[in-house]
Amino acid sequence: MNDLDYDKSLTSHVEDIAAGDHVVAAAFLEGAPAFALANGEIVFAAGNNRRIAVHPDAAILVTASDSRLIVTGGDDGRIFLTSAAGTTQEVANEGGKWIDAIALREDGAIAWSVAKQVRARDAKGVVKSFEAPSSVRGLAFMPKGYRVAMAHYNGLSLWFPNIVGEPETLKWAGSHLDVIISRDGQFAVSSMQENSLHGWRISDKKDMRMTGYPSKTRSFSWSSDGEWLATSGADACVVWPFHSKDGPMGKAPKECGVRAPKVTQVAFHPKSPALAVGYEDGWILLCRLADSAELLVRRTPDGTPTTGRKRAAISALVWDSDGKRLLFGAENGDAGMLTLPV
Repeated sequence: MNDLDYDKSLTSHVEDIAAGDHVVAAAFLEGAPAFALANGEIVFAAGNNRRIAVHPDAAILVTASDSRLIVTGGDDGRIFLTSAAGTTQEVANEGGKWIDAIALREDGAIAWSVAKQVRARDAKGVVKSFEAPSSVRGLAFMPKGYRVAMAHYNGLSLWFPNIVGEPETLKWAGSHLDVIISRDGQFAVSSMQENSLHGWRISDKKDMRMTGYPSKTRSFSWSSDGEWLATSGADACVVWPFHSKDGPMGKAPKECGVRAPKVTQVAFHPKSPALAVGYEDGWILLCRLADSAELLVRRTPDGTPTTGRKRAAISALVWDSDGKRLLFGAENGDAGMLTLPV
């Protein structure tokens, strides 16, 4: 994988998987591929595609996962943890109110939002609540300490659930949708309703504007060294540099995987400077960051991006921890797994 020195197509190394419904998220749980579907099911794609109706008669709206668990929030107001063994545990019920955002911490702590209400449940099951200034659409745990970043109108709030007092705020006018924190905890970046990104250097709240997107960015991915942030929302994967204390300010981003259809999902390889890029027409490319070299992973059935039956947008992309397998899903229930050749 270090040199991406393969044939120009990896399509023969892709196994198709019948997920069966809109794929909201994909995950490797204890190494086993799994999909969270809009119809409320989680599908384990090993063997006979075992299905678990985690949210019966409801839709899964948001998810978060690590190598052990996937947590799902639905339009039934319920939040469940599901393990690789297929066991489920209900951890919250918001009385039918839609779950808008969710985050999972390595120790098992969970945060979720319902309109302006944000709740954090620590690893021992203790729940704390906070009312944000407006509806919260994005959540992320900070890498250091038990702290939650939340995106809302006019900026972000950084909340310590176990400390009394008002959260720290990072302000910028407009509607903020998603939030992601750099691996070292120095930077916060949000996507915005206005088809742009906004970043802050947390230590001094210095603003960083990242504009020029034709559509909203809804997928982010940090490189394994934390020095690059890949983003969706354009006709290429736009990758911003975060090498220095000023982040991307004064620096041009890299672009890779340039095509007419827009990028919908991005996923950096966990060990190498390469990334998987999914598009609104169902294509997937593997791109090397250094020189933008490309390998085809998935294409439309007739082999062209503009004719024939177009596949639905890629809605989920995730690597396993070793970077040997790439799991993907689409809005029409198509799914599959790439296993890189040895």
